[in-house]
Amino acid sequence: MTEVIPPQSGVAFELKAGQRLTVIDPMGQQVADMVAFNAVDVAEVISSGRTFDYASKIYLSTGDVLYSNRSREMLTIVEDEVGRHDFLLAPCSAEMFRKLYGHTEPHKGCFGNLRDALEPFGVDPDAIPTAFNVFMNVPVNGQTGTLTVEPPLSKAGDSTVFRAEMDVIIGLTACSAGMSNNFKFKPIHYRIDG
Repeated sequence: MTEVIPPQSGVAFELKAGQRLTVIDPMGQQVADMVAFNAVDVAEVISSGRTFDYASKIYLSTGDVLYSNRSREMLTIVEDEVGRHDFLLAPCSAEMFRKLYGHTEPHKGCFGNLRDALEPFGVDPDAIPTAFNVFMNVPVNGQTGTLTVEPPLSKAGDSTVFRAEMDVIIGLTACSAGMSNNFKFKPIHYRIDG
């Protein structure tokens, strides 16, 4: 059964070891911020740093493993129709919107949506890590290290499939940052199999 995350919102749910999570971009060019926590001990959390260490690259796709802060396998990318995702940038937040764009109106962003969705699972907001930003397109200049946020390469119906390597709690959003989504906010769909 396919579930829908409305634009600019988020959910959290459990994924058992061996189950597959399919993240779908139904309309194209929409990012989904994803975080993962060990379901038994939420102090163990997905880690971009450990993952980059073991992959020796920053662009991750089919066959790559997402590791925890304890160097254990959490999720494996088993299918990927897009091939470009980001694991460098933190979830957008009210503070980010103020600092980067001068927004003064309240805006929860992905961080606020993840915070609210993960609270029933006992996750402290300070424990929310850098997200694996599914479909986000962040080229890095090889000479200067400068980052730019470009429109996602995902087209309508494109998906990425993750296999859980341990029991995890997943936080997943339909991203709220305009630049990340080519300035249109759309839903994200997901499905759990197995």
